Amino acid sequence: MIAMRAMPLSRFFALVLAAGMLLGDGAAYAATKTPPYWASLSANDARMRVGPSLDYPANWVYRRRNLPVKVVQVLNNWRKIEDPAGTQGWMHVRLLSDTATAIVVVDEGDLRDKPDDGARLKFRAEKGVVGKIDGCKDGWCQFDVGGKRGYILATSLWGGTE
Repeated sequence: MIAMRAMPLSRFFALVLAAGMLLGDGAAYAATKTPPYWASLSANDARMRVGPSLDYPANWVYRRRNLPVKVVQVLNNWRKIEDPAGTQGWMHVRLLSDTATAIVVVDEGDLRDKPDDGARLKFRAEKGVVGKIDGCKDGWCQFDVGGKRGYILATSLWGGTE
């Protein structure tokens, strides 16, 4: 026979809270937003399904962490998302993050040292490059691609620029 000892209630709640933080439970965050809203992929391997359950088959597997997506519908812990190509499907909330990201949609996006067309060109980002957004104002977004930062026209991006 195995002897069991009762766990204090405060310790139990602390363990539940810690488990939620370790699992990256985005349900609390996502429950506060009303679609449509921007999100990004939090996993390197994220499956889009044809319906809001693990019982539905996966129709796409994304292998691109931080890829921006638009959440268009919410059903419990499932989010119907739209990817940059316009494809829609369902993804579990734990695969999504509230990190603001965007993808370059023009052939070459100029990143400048100031939000101005005449500012010094720092570098160019090719179509398909994904980066983090640190804020947008007056048609310009501060864009960070692997630590390289600059200002890019919001019209050059698809993602959380609003």
